Amino acid sequence: MPRIRSSADLRNSYNEISTFCHEYSEPVFITKNGKGDLAVMSIEAYEQLAGRCELYSMIQEGMDDLATGKTRPFSEAMADIRSRRKR
Repeated sequence: MPRIRSSADLRNSYNEISTFCHEYSEPVFITKNGKGDLAVMSIEAYEQLAGRCELYSMIQEGMDDLATGKTRPFSEAMADIRSRRKR
């Protein structure tokens, strides 16, 4: 269940919110005037999330290449890599 706190809580209980974000690697959702405004998370959790998004993007790019036939045999790719290393 997501943690939801008000913007006043962020201002008045910053250390508590920070500790929660670091201990549980979960975001805290901040409301302003009763409506969602921000999601606060630790830098570590953010970097992990961003890395996962980048990985998914790379996987999708590979899947798109497979679907459009932009591939070549493994042996050919390895031969190309080996020839570049010898230069």
